Amino acid sequence: MRPGRGRKPQISDQKVSEIVHATLHDKPAGETHWSCRTMAKAHGVSAATVQLIWSARGLKPHLVKTFKLSNDKRFEEKLVDVVGLYLNPPEMAVVLCMDEKSQIQALDRTQPSLPIKKGRAGTMTHDYKRNGTTTLFAALDVLTGKVIGQCLPRHRHDEFLKFLRTINRAVPADLQVHLILDNYATHKHPNVKTWLAKHPRFHLHFTPTSSSWLNMVERWFGKLDDKAIRRGVFQSVPDLITAIETYLTTNNTNPKPFIWTATAEQILTKVRRGRVTLNTITN
Repeated sequence: MRPGRGRKPQISDQKVSEIVHATLHDKPAGETHWSCRTMAKAHGVSAATVQLIWSARGLKPHLVKTFKLSNDKRFEEKLVDVVGLYLNPPEMAVVLCMDEKSQIQALDRTQPSLPIKKGRAGTMTHDYKRNGTTTLFAALDVLTGKVIGQCLPRHRHDEFLKFLRTINRAVPADLQVHLILDNYATHKHPNVKTWLAKHPRFHLHFTPTSSSWLNMVERWFGKLDDKAIRRGVFQSVPDLITAIETYLTTNNTNPKPFIWTATAEQILTKVRRGRVTLNTITN
């Protein structure tokens, strides 16, 4: 074995401190973040040395996570209400997470896709032809994982009313209906309020603004997109709707509910901590 092979590079504590400080507080000229190579060049060390320093301290400047703190004045009240339905659903009632997945595009590819084979992944062209859109109205049963779904051409209050009637027919008449949904104006239209007044078993629970993560149907939309839409080839809107309805049927044949575990207090503790950090940065 050659001398020095396999040994960690020697570097002074001062140099380590400089690299860590630069990682946390500076940026390379004209760029948004450091890479191993740019940091190594700036401090006269190897890229491997930079990687060792970052790994030892859990620093990952190449990664960034998104966040959004709701400014809803009734955030805590709405949060407690929705989480309470998840963790302690009322008896003789069904809890449905409802939302619209709008403008789902029926995309056709400009050339035929190639199938997967040994040594090669399946392929599809990056460009496409648009063949129209549809909007999926969906209501996820929190307890069972089943989804009531309906594709409609638009997502105005008229379509929302139509979907409410679909839910009304689908849910047994002796059960109360608790709908968790966002603050989209369509959900609060005067005609919707009139319909709800005539159907008192429906109870609407609005999530805080900028808090789509609180609505579990969003997770189901993600699965739908990944499993049935993103890699699909649709020559028409009816083809797209057929694919969505097939996924709905498959889901409801063997449903798997999402399990909510976080309490409202646990979430509020994290939100308060986030606000303190944000205020420290902005003030």
